[in-house]
Amino acid sequence: MILLFTVLLLLLLAAGLPVAFSLGMGGLFGMFVFMDGASAFTQIPILAYKALDDFVLTAVPLYVLMSQILLVGHVGDDLFELGNKWLKHYPGGLGIATIVACAIFAAITGSSVACAVTIGSIAIPEMLKRGYDRNIVLGTVAAGGTLGILIPPSIPMILYGAITDQSVGKLFMSGVVPGIILTMAFIVILVYQCRNLPLEPVSPWSERFAVLKKSFWGLMLPVVVVGGIYLGAFTPTEAAAVGTIFSLVVTFVIYRTLRLKDMPGILRDTITTTSMIFAIMIGATLFGFVLTILNVPQAVTELVAGMEGNRWVVFLAINILLLFLGCILESISIIFITLPILYPIIMKLGFDPIWFNVVMSINLELALITPPVGMNLFVLQGISPESKMTDIVKGVIPFAGAMALEILVLCFVPSIATWLPGVLK
Repeated sequence: MILLFTVLLLLLLAAGLPVAFSLGMGGLFGMFVFMDGASAFTQIPILAYKALDDFVLTAVPLYVLMSQILLVGHVGDDLFELGNKWLKHYPGGLGIATIVACAIFAAITGSSVACAVTIGSIAIPEMLKRGYDRNIVLGTVAAGGTLGILIPPSIPMILYGAITDQSVGKLFMSGVVPGIILTMAFIVILVYQCRNLPLEPVSPWSERFAVLKKSFWGLMLPVVVVGGIYLGAFTPTEAAAVGTIFSLVVTFVIYRTLRLKDMPGILRDTITTTSMIFAIMIGATLFGFVLTILNVPQAVTELVAGMEGNRWVVFLAINILLLFLGCILESISIIFITLPILYPIIMKLGFDPIWFNVVMSINLELALITPPVGMNLFVLQGISPESKMTDIVKGVIPFAGAMALEILVLCFVPSIATWLPGVLK
């Protein structure tokens, strides 16, 4: 019956039914079959309420709203121009500016898709005009956009904390150093790829400081949001509210790039994205409830605990599973499907849950640029319709290799992820 249950879920996903409804229908089917008939359905509203009854989740719509405000307010344009003026004279300088702009924008919004759309719409035509290879251009923007998951604030990290009851502040801190290292790795790859391109002229200092002055308030947003969390001024949930108000002030009052007539669209997109996330949460809760009554998590945990092999073999299998799921599902779905089962296994094997959060986040980054449903791949094809999917995939391969290498390094040096949360208690 369990096999039939799993096959049903895979068939629903293969048929193109949204993940939330596939999980929900799989859960309903399991409840009807494995529980006391129709009476089991009385559990549905209780489970749905329980799935969303967490104060931490208040941060999700707020961070989504902040992301939409900054996206429509064109804050990313100034960040790219800042990187361009300060870095374009280096080998691959425009690409470096793109990566840096993505890293800063990721630290503001926590959204990989918003990062890829905002920076990519500016960087792709500009880099192509300057003679950059199309594969390199597309790979740079796709990979740079993934930094939104790892560099705080990060919506997947908030969801990880909600599921595992880990401190969201510590989870945010754990992504800072790995995020900086991954950003530098992307820059090294780009410099090597562009080593034969002619160098751009150096921008005068007057232009550099002028664009720095213009971008100042956009640069202050991650300082306010992330710095406030690290200094203990407010919690990650409160930081989402502070960041949203700050972004409204910056775009409405200082930059004046946002108007009241833009707000209905911003709110509509925020509601759509938030509803998608919460719908997946409810569907995954129903699905997980059936797995729980069948003792699947407990059985898997006991099976792993009883294995005499090396715990790193199990860890490797977990990473392979996450990479495989990344080929067919988006990151939010992967978190809600796998984490309730994987988290007890990780704890049983003695791995640090804060460290595993970073490993899982990098796996989710890989999912964003992995065919066939890597979200950033389709986003780039949408903003650059003349580009082929094969060009995008070829461009992301070196950057995907850097992500896999960082996971390997984290296995040998876990303090990369755990040092900062330990220092900033």
